[in-house]
Amino acid sequence: MTDETGNREKLVEVLKANWRREREGARLYRTLAEGEPDQRRRNILLKLAAAEEEHAQKWAGQLAALGEPLPPEPGGFLSRLRQRLLRLSGTGNALRQIERSENRDAAEYAGQMAALGGNARDILHRVRLEEKAHSSVIRSMLAEAGPEHALTALQRQERWHRTGGGWIGDAIYGVNDGLGAVFGIVSGMAGYSGGGHVVVIAGMAGLLASALSMGSGAYLAAKSEREIYEAEIARERAEIERDPEEERQELELFYELSGLSEDEARLMAGRIAERPEELLKTLAHHELGLSEANFPDPVRAALSSTISTAVGAIIPIIPFFFTEGVPAIVASAIISTLAHFAVGAAKTVITGRSWFASGMEMTVVGVAEATITYLIGLFLAPVG
Repeated sequence: MTDETGNREKLVEVLKANWRREREGARLYRTLAEGEPDQRRRNILLKLAAAEEEHAQKWAGQLAALGEPLPPEPGGFLSRLRQRLLRLSGTGNALRQIERSENRDAAEYAGQMAALGGNARDILHRVRLEEKAHSSVIRSMLAEAGPEHALTALQRQERWHRTGGGWIGDAIYGVNDGLGAVFGIVSGMAGYSGGGHVVVIAGMAGLLASALSMGSGAYLAAKSEREIYEAEIARERAEIERDPEEERQELELFYELSGLSEDEARLMAGRIAERPEELLKTLAHHELGLSEANFPDPVRAALSSTISTAVGAIIPIIPFFFTEGVPAIVASAIISTLAHFAVGAAKTVITGRSWFASGMEMTVVGVAEATITYLIGLFLAPVG
Protein backbone atom coordinates (compact mmCIF):
# COMPACT_ATOMS: atom_id res chain seq x y z
CA MET A 1 0.00 0.00 0.00
CA THR A 2 2.87 2.33 0.87
CA ASP A 3 4.49 1.63 -2.53
CA GLU A 4 1.21 2.41 -4.31
CA THR A 5 0.86 5.67 -2.38
CA GLY A 6 4.45 6.58 -3.15
CA ASN A 7 4.00 5.83 -6.86
CA ARG A 8 0.82 7.89 -6.96
CA GLU A 9 2.52 10.86 -5.29
CA LYS A 10 5.40 10.61 -7.74
CA LEU A 11 2.99 10.46 -10.68
CA VAL A 12 1.08 13.50 -9.44
CA GLU A 13 4.33 15.41 -8.94
CA VAL A 14 5.46 14.60 -12.49
CA LEU A 15 2.10 15.58 -13.99
CA LYS A 16 2.05 18.90 -12.13
CA ALA A 17 5.61 19.67 -13.20
CA ASN A 18 4.70 18.91 -16.81
CA TRP A 19 1.61 21.13 -16.57
CA ARG A 20 3.62 24.04 -15.19
CA ARG A 21 6.32 23.58 -17.86
CA GLU A 22 3.80 23.74 -20.71
CA ARG A 23 1.88 26.68 -19.25
CA GLU A 24 5.08 28.68 -18.84
CA GLY A 25 6.18 27.75 -22.36
CA ALA A 26 2.85 28.95 -23.79
CA ARG A 27 3.16 32.27 -21.95
CA LEU A 28 6.70 32.76 -23.26
CA TYR A 29 5.65 32.14 -26.86
CA ARG A 30 2.81 34.63 -26.49
CA THR A 31 5.16 37.22 -24.98
CA LEU A 32 7.48 36.91 -27.96
CA ALA A 33 4.56 37.02 -30.38
CA GLU A 34 3.43 40.35 -28.91
CA GLY A 35 6.68 42.00 -29.95
CA GLU A 36 7.15 40.21 -33.28
CA PRO A 37 6.59 42.61 -36.22
CA ASP A 38 6.57 39.91 -38.90
CA GLN A 39 3.05 38.52 -39.29
CA ARG A 40 4.12 35.06 -40.46
CA ARG A 41 6.57 34.59 -37.61
CA ARG A 42 3.99 35.92 -35.14
CA ASN A 43 1.50 33.35 -36.38
CA ILE A 44 4.05 30.57 -35.92
CA LEU A 45 4.78 31.71 -32.35
CA LEU A 46 1.06 31.84 -31.57
CA LYS A 47 0.63 28.38 -33.05
CA LEU A 48 3.44 27.09 -30.84
CA ALA A 49 1.79 28.75 -27.84
CA ALA A 50 -1.49 27.02 -28.68
CA ALA A 51 0.31 23.68 -28.93
CA GLU A 52 1.85 24.21 -25.48
CA GLU A 53 -1.60 25.07 -24.11
CA GLU A 54 -2.93 21.85 -25.59
CA HIS A 55 -0.15 19.91 -23.88
CA ALA A 56 -1.02 21.59 -20.58
CA GLN A 57 -4.67 20.62 -21.00
CA LYS A 58 -3.67 16.99 -21.48
CA TRP A 59 -1.71 17.01 -18.22
CA ALA A 60 -4.62 18.81 -16.52
CA GLY A 61 -6.92 16.03 -17.71
CA GLN A 62 -4.62 13.41 -16.22
CA LEU A 63 -4.60 15.25 -12.89
CA ALA A 64 -8.39 15.57 -12.95
CA ALA A 65 -8.70 11.82 -13.57
CA LEU A 66 -6.68 11.25 -10.39
CA GLY A 67 -8.86 13.71 -8.46
CA GLU A 68 -5.98 16.13 -8.06
CA PRO A 69 -6.33 19.94 -8.32
CA LEU A 70 -4.12 21.99 -10.61
CA PRO A 71 -1.07 23.58 -8.99
CA PRO A 72 -0.77 27.38 -8.75
CA GLU A 73 -0.49 29.09 -12.12
CA PRO A 74 3.17 29.69 -13.02
CA GLY A 75 4.16 33.21 -13.84
CA GLY A 76 5.31 34.91 -10.68
CA PHE A 77 7.37 38.08 -10.69
CA LEU A 78 10.68 36.33 -11.46
CA SER A 79 9.14 34.30 -14.27
CA ARG A 80 7.59 37.39 -15.88
CA LEU A 81 10.83 39.32 -15.47
CA ARG A 82 12.80 36.52 -17.13
CA GLN A 83 10.40 36.43 -20.08
CA ARG A 84 10.52 40.19 -20.56
CA LEU A 85 14.32 40.23 -20.39
CA LEU A 86 14.44 37.38 -22.87
CA ARG A 87 12.22 39.33 -25.23
CA LEU A 88 14.36 42.46 -24.83
CA SER A 89 17.55 40.46 -25.49
CA GLY A 90 16.56 40.12 -29.14
CA THR A 91 14.67 37.62 -31.24
CA GLY A 92 17.73 35.54 -32.08
CA ASN A 93 18.84 35.06 -28.48
CA ALA A 94 15.27 34.39 -27.30
CA LEU A 95 14.77 31.74 -29.97
CA ARG A 96 18.05 30.06 -29.09
CA GLN A 97 17.02 29.92 -25.42
CA ILE A 98 13.63 28.48 -26.36
CA GLU A 99 15.21 25.91 -28.65
CA ARG A 100 17.39 24.68 -25.78
CA SER A 101 14.32 24.59 -23.53
CA GLU A 102 12.33 22.56 -26.07
CA ASN A 103 15.21 20.09 -26.38
CA ARG A 104 15.38 19.76 -22.59
CA ASP A 105 11.63 19.18 -22.41
CA ALA A 106 11.80 16.48 -25.10
CA ALA A 107 14.63 14.76 -23.19
CA GLU A 108 12.70 15.06 -19.91
CA TYR A 109 9.63 13.45 -21.48
CA ALA A 110 11.75 10.69 -22.96
CA GLY A 111 13.03 9.91 -19.45
CA GLN A 112 9.49 9.81 -18.08
CA MET A 113 8.38 7.25 -20.70
CA ALA A 114 9.80 4.39 -18.63
CA ALA A 115 8.25 5.63 -15.38
CA LEU A 116 4.70 6.35 -16.52
CA GLY A 117 2.24 3.92 -17.99
CA GLY A 118 -1.25 3.77 -19.42
CA ASN A 119 -2.75 6.85 -21.01
CA ALA A 120 -0.05 9.11 -19.57
CA ARG A 121 2.55 7.18 -21.53
CA ASP A 122 0.60 7.66 -24.76
CA ILE A 123 0.34 11.38 -24.09
CA LEU A 124 4.07 11.53 -23.37
CA HIS A 125 4.84 9.91 -26.69
CA ARG A 126 2.81 12.49 -28.62
CA VAL A 127 3.99 15.48 -26.58
CA ARG A 128 7.63 14.43 -26.89
CA LEU A 129 7.27 14.30 -30.67
CA GLU A 130 5.68 17.74 -30.71
CA GLU A 131 8.41 19.23 -28.51
CA LYS A 132 11.02 17.92 -30.94
CA ALA A 133 9.03 19.41 -33.82
CA HIS A 134 8.84 22.74 -31.95
CA SER A 135 12.63 22.72 -31.67
CA SER A 136 12.91 22.17 -35.43
CA VAL A 137 10.55 25.06 -36.14
CA ILE A 138 12.50 27.36 -33.82
CA ARG A 139 15.74 26.37 -35.54
CA SER A 140 14.23 27.33 -38.88
CA MET A 141 13.13 30.68 -37.46
CA LEU A 142 16.65 31.30 -36.21
CA ALA A 143 17.79 31.36 -39.83
CA GLU A 144 15.71 34.52 -40.22
CA ALA A 145 16.57 36.21 -36.92
CA GLY A 146 19.39 38.41 -38.19
CA PRO A 147 21.82 39.08 -41.05
CA GLU A 148 24.26 36.38 -39.93
CA HIS A 149 21.44 33.83 -39.74
CA ALA A 150 20.11 34.87 -43.13
CA LEU A 151 23.56 34.23 -44.56
CA THR A 152 23.60 30.80 -42.94
CA ALA A 153 20.20 29.99 -44.40
CA LEU A 154 21.32 31.11 -47.84
CA GLN A 155 24.42 28.94 -47.62
CA ARG A 156 22.25 25.96 -46.70
CA GLN A 157 19.94 26.54 -49.64
CA GLU A 158 22.59 27.16 -52.30
CA ARG A 159 25.13 24.42 -52.78
CA TRP A 160 27.27 26.85 -54.79
CA HIS A 161 28.40 28.54 -51.60
CA ARG A 162 30.34 25.44 -50.66
CA THR A 163 31.08 23.52 -53.81
CA GLY A 164 31.80 26.41 -56.12
CA GLY A 165 32.16 29.64 -54.19
CA GLY A 166 32.70 28.88 -50.51
CA TRP A 167 36.44 29.22 -50.93
CA ILE A 168 35.90 32.90 -51.83
CA GLY A 169 34.79 33.72 -48.31
CA ASP A 170 37.63 31.69 -46.79
CA ALA A 171 40.14 33.46 -49.05
CA ILE A 172 38.88 36.95 -48.24
CA TYR A 173 39.00 36.34 -44.51
CA GLY A 174 42.41 34.71 -44.86
CA VAL A 175 43.82 37.77 -46.63
CA ASN A 176 42.16 39.94 -44.00
CA ASP A 177 43.81 38.08 -41.11
CA GLY A 178 47.23 37.88 -42.71
CA LEU A 179 47.26 41.54 -43.71
CA GLY A 180 46.08 42.78 -40.33
CA ALA A 181 48.46 40.65 -38.26
CA VAL A 182 51.63 41.28 -40.26
CA PHE A 183 50.90 44.98 -40.87
CA GLY A 184 50.89 45.35 -37.09
CA ILE A 185 54.16 43.40 -36.75
CA VAL A 186 55.88 45.35 -39.54
CA SER A 187 54.71 48.69 -38.12
CA GLY A 188 55.93 47.81 -34.64
CA MET A 189 59.31 46.62 -35.85
CA ALA A 190 59.63 49.64 -38.16
CA GLY A 191 59.12 51.92 -35.19
CA TYR A 192 61.62 49.91 -33.15
CA SER A 193 64.37 49.61 -35.79
CA GLY A 194 63.73 52.65 -37.96
CA GLY A 195 62.94 50.42 -40.92
CA GLY A 196 65.99 48.18 -40.87
CA HIS A 197 66.39 44.64 -42.24
CA VAL A 198 64.98 43.20 -39.01
CA VAL A 199 61.53 44.20 -40.27
CA VAL A 200 61.78 41.62 -43.06
CA ILE A 201 62.78 38.88 -40.63
CA ALA A 202 59.99 39.71 -38.19
CA GLY A 203 57.49 40.10 -41.02
CA MET A 204 58.37 36.76 -42.62
CA ALA A 205 58.19 35.03 -39.25
CA GLY A 206 54.76 36.56 -38.72
CA LEU A 207 53.71 35.50 -42.22
CA LEU A 208 54.68 31.86 -41.64
CA ALA A 209 53.11 31.76 -38.18
CA SER A 210 49.85 33.34 -39.36
CA ALA A 211 49.55 31.23 -42.52
CA LEU A 212 50.30 27.93 -40.80
CA SER A 213 48.05 28.78 -37.85
CA MET A 214 45.15 29.74 -40.11
CA GLY A 215 45.66 26.70 -42.33
CA SER A 216 45.82 24.20 -39.49
CA GLY A 217 42.88 25.87 -37.76
CA ALA A 218 40.77 25.71 -40.91
CA TYR A 219 41.68 22.06 -41.44
CA LEU A 220 40.80 21.03 -37.89
CA ALA A 221 37.58 23.08 -37.90
CA ALA A 222 36.39 21.58 -41.19
CA LYS A 223 37.35 18.08 -40.05
CA SER A 224 35.53 18.52 -36.73
CA GLU A 225 32.41 19.81 -38.49
CA ARG A 226 32.32 16.77 -40.74
CA GLU A 227 32.91 14.37 -37.83
CA ILE A 228 30.04 15.98 -35.90
CA TYR A 229 27.85 15.75 -38.99
CA GLU A 230 28.66 12.07 -39.47
CA ALA A 231 27.99 11.28 -35.80
CA GLU A 232 24.64 13.11 -35.83
CA ILE A 233 23.63 11.44 -39.10
CA ALA A 234 24.48 8.03 -37.63
CA ARG A 235 22.34 8.78 -34.58
CA GLU A 236 19.43 9.98 -36.73
CA ARG A 237 19.73 6.92 -38.98
CA ALA A 238 19.55 4.65 -35.92
CA GLU A 239 16.39 6.45 -34.76
CA ILE A 240 14.77 5.97 -38.17
CA GLU A 241 15.66 2.28 -38.21
CA ARG A 242 14.35 1.83 -34.67
CA ASP A 243 11.04 3.64 -35.16
CA PRO A 244 10.44 5.00 -38.69
CA GLU A 245 6.80 5.85 -37.91
CA GLU A 246 7.78 8.13 -35.04
CA GLU A 247 10.27 9.97 -37.23
CA ARG A 248 7.64 10.36 -39.96
CA GLN A 249 5.22 11.80 -37.42
CA GLU A 250 7.87 14.20 -36.19
CA LEU A 251 8.44 15.50 -39.74
CA GLU A 252 4.67 15.78 -40.25
CA LEU A 253 4.36 17.90 -37.11
CA PHE A 254 7.20 20.12 -38.24
CA TYR A 255 5.40 20.86 -41.49
CA GLU A 256 2.12 21.52 -39.66
CA LEU A 257 3.77 24.02 -37.31
CA SER A 258 5.49 25.65 -40.29
CA GLY A 259 2.11 26.54 -41.77
CA LEU A 260 0.94 23.58 -43.86
CA SER A 261 -2.48 22.07 -43.32
CA GLU A 262 -2.71 18.71 -41.60
CA ASP A 263 -3.46 16.94 -44.89
CA GLU A 264 -0.63 18.71 -46.74
CA ALA A 265 1.83 17.93 -43.95
CA ARG A 266 0.78 14.27 -43.86
CA LEU A 267 1.09 13.97 -47.66
CA MET A 268 4.51 15.62 -47.82
CA ALA A 269 5.93 13.68 -44.85
CA GLY A 270 4.50 10.42 -46.24
CA ARG A 271 6.13 10.91 -49.62
CA ILE A 272 9.50 11.70 -48.06
CA ALA A 273 9.23 8.73 -45.67
CA GLU A 274 8.88 6.39 -48.66
CA ARG A 275 12.59 7.01 -49.33
CA PRO A 276 14.58 6.36 -46.13
CA GLU A 277 17.69 8.24 -47.27
CA GLU A 278 15.61 11.26 -48.22
CA LEU A 279 13.86 11.08 -44.85
CA LEU A 280 17.27 10.97 -43.16
CA LYS A 281 18.54 14.04 -45.02
CA THR A 282 15.31 15.97 -44.42
CA LEU A 283 15.26 15.24 -40.69
CA ALA A 284 18.94 16.09 -40.40
CA HIS A 285 18.26 19.42 -42.05
CA HIS A 286 15.12 20.36 -40.11
CA GLU A 287 15.90 18.80 -36.73
CA LEU A 288 19.66 19.33 -36.59
CA GLY A 289 20.22 22.14 -39.09
CA LEU A 290 22.70 19.94 -40.95
CA SER A 291 23.31 19.45 -44.63
CA GLU A 292 26.22 17.64 -46.25
CA ALA A 293 26.61 20.52 -48.68
CA ASN A 294 27.47 22.82 -45.74
CA PHE A 295 30.74 21.12 -44.94
CA PRO A 296 33.93 22.10 -46.81
CA ASP A 297 36.70 19.70 -47.68
CA PRO A 298 39.31 19.94 -44.86
CA VAL A 299 42.30 19.88 -47.23
CA ARG A 300 40.85 22.53 -49.53
CA ALA A 301 39.92 24.68 -46.53
CA ALA A 302 43.46 24.39 -45.18
CA LEU A 303 45.09 25.26 -48.52
CA SER A 304 42.74 28.17 -49.14
CA SER A 305 43.31 29.64 -45.67
CA THR A 306 47.08 29.11 -45.74
CA ILE A 307 47.65 30.61 -49.18
CA SER A 308 45.26 33.54 -48.75
CA THR A 309 46.73 34.41 -45.35
CA ALA A 310 50.23 34.35 -46.82
CA VAL A 311 49.12 36.59 -49.69
CA GLY A 312 47.69 39.14 -47.28
CA ALA A 313 50.69 38.93 -44.97
CA ILE A 314 53.30 39.52 -47.68
CA ILE A 315 51.85 42.91 -48.71
CA PRO A 316 53.28 45.04 -45.85
CA ILE A 317 56.71 43.39 -46.24
CA ILE A 318 57.20 43.96 -49.98
CA PRO A 319 58.78 47.48 -49.81
CA PHE A 320 61.40 46.25 -47.34
CA PHE A 321 62.70 43.79 -49.93
CA PHE A 322 63.82 46.72 -52.10
CA THR A 323 64.66 49.50 -49.69
CA GLU A 324 64.73 50.37 -45.99
CA GLY A 325 64.33 53.26 -43.59
CA VAL A 326 61.67 55.93 -43.99
CA PRO A 327 60.98 55.25 -47.71
CA ALA A 328 60.19 51.62 -46.95
CA ILE A 329 57.99 52.55 -43.98
CA VAL A 330 56.01 55.09 -46.03
CA ALA A 331 55.61 52.70 -48.98
CA SER A 332 54.51 49.87 -46.68
CA ALA A 333 51.96 52.12 -44.98
CA ILE A 334 50.51 53.26 -48.32
CA ILE A 335 50.14 49.86 -49.96
CA SER A 336 48.90 48.26 -46.75
CA THR A 337 46.26 50.96 -46.29
CA LEU A 338 45.10 50.51 -49.89
CA ALA A 339 45.06 46.75 -49.40
CA HIS A 340 42.95 47.12 -46.25
CA PHE A 341 40.40 49.14 -48.19
CA ALA A 342 40.37 46.61 -51.05
CA VAL A 343 39.91 43.64 -48.72
CA GLY A 344 37.18 45.45 -46.78
CA ALA A 345 35.37 46.25 -50.03
CA ALA A 346 35.75 42.62 -51.17
CA LYS A 347 34.04 41.43 -47.99
CA THR A 348 30.77 42.72 -49.42
CA VAL A 349 30.71 39.54 -51.53
CA ILE A 350 29.85 37.79 -48.25
CA THR A 351 28.22 40.44 -46.09
CA GLY A 352 26.22 42.34 -48.71
CA ARG A 353 27.11 45.66 -47.07
CA SER A 354 28.12 48.85 -48.88
CA TRP A 355 31.56 48.28 -50.41
CA PHE A 356 32.69 51.79 -49.50
CA ALA A 357 31.55 51.59 -45.87
CA SER A 358 33.10 48.14 -45.47
CA GLY A 359 36.35 49.28 -47.08
CA MET A 360 36.59 52.38 -44.91
CA GLU A 361 35.86 50.41 -41.76
CA MET A 362 38.66 47.97 -42.53
CA THR A 363 41.00 50.84 -43.39
CA VAL A 364 40.36 52.72 -40.14
CA VAL A 365 40.91 49.57 -38.07
CA GLY A 366 44.11 48.69 -39.93
CA VAL A 367 45.58 52.20 -39.70
CA ALA A 368 44.71 52.44 -36.00
CA GLU A 369 46.37 49.09 -35.30
CA ALA A 370 49.51 50.04 -37.25
CA THR A 371 49.74 53.43 -35.55
CA ILE A 372 49.53 51.89 -32.09
CA THR A 373 52.15 49.21 -32.79
CA TYR A 374 54.46 51.76 -34.48
CA LEU A 375 54.29 54.06 -31.44
CA ILE A 376 54.96 51.12 -29.12
CA GLY A 377 57.97 50.11 -31.21
CA LEU A 378 59.21 53.71 -31.22
CA PHE A 379 58.82 53.92 -27.44
CA LEU A 380 60.81 50.69 -26.93
CA ALA A 381 63.51 51.58 -29.43
CA PRO A 382 67.01 51.91 -27.92
CA VAL A 383 68.14 55.52 -27.44
CA GLY A 384 71.08 56.61 -29.58
